[in-house]
Amino acid sequence: MKLHHCVGARSFRPLWALEALGLPYELAMLPFPPRVHAKEYFAVNPLGTIPLFEDGDTRMTESAAICEYLAARHGAGTLGLRPDDAEYGRYLNALHFGEATLTFPQTLVLRYGRFEPPERRNPGLVEDYARWFLSRLKGFGAVLGDRRFVCAGRFTAADISVGYALMLAEFAGLGDQLPDFARTYWKGLKAEPSYARALAAERQAAEAQGVSPVPSPLGG
Repeated sequence: MKLHHCVGARSFRPLWALEALGLPYELAMLPFPPRVHAKEYFAVNPLGTIPLFEDGDTRMTESAAICEYLAARHGAGTLGLRPDDAEYGRYLNALHFGEATLTFPQTLVLRYGRFEPPERRNPGLVEDYARWFLSRLKGFGAVLGDRRFVCAGRFTAADISVGYALMLAEFAGLGDQLPDFARTYWKGLKAEPSYARALAAERQAAEAQGVSPVPSPLGG
């Protein structure tokens, strides 16, 4: 298995999943964004986006889907849930909620608050989408309740998906606005040994491959 990754990007989700499952993999580091700074990458991924995950003939470019794939093929009894599990729907919903609902608005916050040239930045849009993210996160709190993990009483790929959205929030400058439940939940996820292993693997690979270890986590 091979994962193409930029420091701090959405590809951190499958990297975390690979470390949680203890699977062997190759980590190919790229400067962000690769479609600008590593145009040769188009030869392996015509979209030019991150991540790209390769497993034999299987090629995937969606971070939450890669986590779902890894959990189903290699850890349905550990990192994932089986379809006959009572909380399978809860698991799938949170897995995709982390990307589709919690990460999307933050990409706009980052793009129009930090990455665009000054003349194209849009403070009003940044404020609106930061509020949008925090509102949806509050809704997730009602679903999470007093649980430590999203479902099944254990750490799963759903936690990785939502956890990355909280990791992104810190980078986007929204960390101080996270509600108490989110801070507690995220602190617990960061205590998972696989999180530290993923960070270490990212840093070591970046240094070995001559890529800046400073995150630019827009992804894609």
